[in-house]
Order: sequence, then C-alpha cells, then structure tokens
Amino acid sequence: MSNILVIDDNRAVATALDILFHLDGWRTLAASSPVEGLALLARGGIDLVVQDMNFSADTTSGEEGIALFRRIRDIEPDMPVILLTAWTHLEQAVGLVKLGAADYMAKPWDDRKLVATVRNLLELGDATRRAVRLERAASGARGALAREFDLRGLVFESAAMERCVRLACQVARADVPVLITGPNGSGKERIAEIVHANSRVKGGPFVAVNCGALPGELIEAELFGAEAGAYTGAGKAREGRFEAADGGTLLLDEIGNLSASGQMKLLRVLETGKFERLGSNRTREVKVRVVSATNADLHGMIRAGTFREDLFYRLNVIEVALPSLAERPEDIVPLARHFVPDGVRLAPAAEDALRAHPWPGNVRELRNAITRAGLLCRDALIQALDLGLPSTPRPIERETQREPTREELERALQAAGGVVAEAAAAMGLSRQALYRRLEKFGLAPRREA
Repeated sequence: MSNILVIDDNRAVATALDILFHLDGWRTLAASSPVEGLALLARGGIDLVVQDMNFSADTTSGEEGIALFRRIRDIEPDMPVILLTAWTHLEQAVGLVKLGAADYMAKPWDDRKLVATVRNLLELGDATRRAVRLERAASGARGALAREFDLRGLVFESAAMERCVRLACQVARADVPVLITGPNGSGKERIAEIVHANSRVKGGPFVAVNCGALPGELIEAELFGAEAGAYTGAGKAREGRFEAADGGTLLLDEIGNLSASGQMKLLRVLETGKFERLGSNRTREVKVRVVSATNADLHGMIRAGTFREDLFYRLNVIEVALPSLAERPEDIVPLARHFVPDGVRLAPAAEDALRAHPWPGNVRELRNAITRAGLLCRDALIQALDLGLPSTPRPIERETQREPTREELERALQAAGGVVAEAAAAMGLSRQALYRRLEKFGLAPRREA
C-alpha cells in the first residue's frame, strides 16, 4: 500500500483527500503544519506528498509553501510533490514545477485529474525504486564478487557478464577442464586468467597458446615439444607448452583448429597427464589445469567428423559461454573509459556513437577504436569523428586532410610496441602508408608485424 502525506492546515482538505485516496487503496497521513509534515516525512515510508502553499492565518504570499517544498527536496530529493494552490499562486506553482515539483493543482481540484496524477506518479516511483534497488543489488553483487575473488581487473557492469564471471570463479577451484565459448574478441582469455587466478594452481604458470595462429604441422610441436630434427627447421630440442605449464594452467585458444593427431594426443594428456615430444619415445608426465576456448561450433564439427566427440566431453565439463559485446550494451562505455589513455576524455557524443555501434569485433574492436581515437583526437578529447565508426567518417578520411605529426607517429609506434602493422591499424593507415610517413621523418620501426 502506498503512503501519501498531505500537509495542509485545513482539516477539511485532509479529510476529503483521505476519502478520495482510500477509494484507490492508498493510505493518507495528514499534517497541519510544515513542521509536523517534515517530522512525518523524516520517519520514512512516504511515497508522495501533497502540500498546501500557505499555512498561517491571513497569509497568501505562498512563501511558506516554497520554503516547505525546498525542505522536502533537501530531505528526499526524488520525492514526488504535488502542490495545492489558489489561482492567485499558479505562477509560483509553475516556478516550483520547474524546480522539481511533480505537478500542481488549483483549489478546488478535479478529483479525477488528481487521482490520475497520483496514480501515474506512484507507478513511476515504483518503477524507479525497483530499478534503483536492482542496480544497487547488482552493484553490491559485483562488489562482493570482487572482494571474494581475483577478477584480474575485468571491467563490466552488465548482469550477463556478471553471471559468466561468477560461474568462472565458482568452477576455478574445482580441478576440472573448463571450456570458454564466445565470439572473437569477447574476452575469453581474460576469463581464463580469472579461472587460473582463483584456482588451486594460481601460484603456477599461466600459459596460453593460440591453436588457430599456428600451421597445423606445428601445433603438436608447440603443445608437446619436439626433439632436434623432428621436423624441418627443428635445429634443437624445444619444450612444449604442456611442459611450460606444469603445475599451472594451460589455455588452449581456438581449440577447434587442433589437428586430428593433436586431438588424439590432447585426449591422452587429459586422461593420463602423459605425452611424448615429437621425434621422441620418452614419455613425459605433467600436472596441468587445461582451459580451452573457441568461437567455433564444436557440435557442428563433431557432426562433420572434424572434432572428436570424446575430446569434446573431456574439455566441456564446465562451459562458460560469453555473450557478445552487443548483447551486454551496459559494458560498452565503462570499457571504453577504461581503455582511454590517461589524460584523455570521451565526449558525450562519442559515448553515444559507441552505444549505437553493433561491435562485430566485440571488446577487441572497441579497444582498437579507442586506441586509434586517442592518437587522433585533439585537445585530449575524443569526439565521435575520432572513433572512425561506420556511422561517422573514418579517421583515414580525416588523415587525407591532416598529416600525422612526428610525435603522433612516435606515440603510435610506442603504443604498438614497435609493430608496424598494429601501429598502422591504430592510425587507420595501411602499412605502406605508414612506412612512407616513417621514412619522411626518419623513423625506423623495430618490427614489421
């Protein structure tokens, strides 16, 4: 039941409103003076206030009502307040509405209009309070999660991401394989880091290998190691990632790219902890927590005969399915602010452009867009144009109007660790275009790709 506080020195007004509101199931509390009304308000539990504008005998200035309204706003800034006023004070009431009063009614009021206004305000207040409660609960849950677990600095606001993070933290302490699924760039490696950081082997190494970035003939050597001469170019023996991750966690990213032979060996390692290097008969044994990740449809690959079903069920004891960035829009601006370089700000229009973009490249695309914009923006303020999103002109179009300075090129190279391909992508240039500008200023990159 909603509680309505009526503050009016005329008892007949309070009685009439009590009867009117009771018919709609609302409870009325009456106060005949501002002091009494503020005391009732301070007790809490009030959902709406209806107040008069004058309380002292022979007073018609409305100053008492103005002072009362301001005190109510001080105590309860979001409290809906309806003003009851004589026609001579309508201008004052309109002024107070501009200051935050919910509405005003001229005496004598229209019962139907007043009830409709009260109902709308109470429904809006209920929805607002529910939203605030939910947000506070979500914020409290995120805070509790961060206090209990090591989240590796992960930035998120959405409930969808919170569920994924909570699941990852809960399964981290169980010694079972975890499969992280989700689109490219959605943050699968960061979730794997969280699993490791909260596991029993957190003191051991965390080793990641991208199975999709290596030729099929080299994946097995990368995972299990190889003896000298085991394949062309293997001039000396090399340790594999399983050995490097002994006593810790191994992330197998893009697991769907693993060859049939590699899948068979991986299944054996998961079952026994044993394997042989390529070109060796010596069996080695390791203790490794395996976390795998993929954006591939492993079920479809199983049906097509390109992925082993028994390996899938070994890897998929627990699945953490990450949503795309477009499915958790609440995370877009917090992540963007996190990626913005120190001393640089996002303009409101830029934040609107970020929210409107579908982000097919997910968090990775967002990070690259912010990095690029931070290099191109003026006066340390990222505008929508600087982001180069499809709905706005690309930075490369701006680049045709203004050549990057030597300092901007140096910053881009430094941010990319000297890798020309990454620096070029960050500036919206081709590698050839960046090379021409580097030659112009006599700058030499450390690495091409």
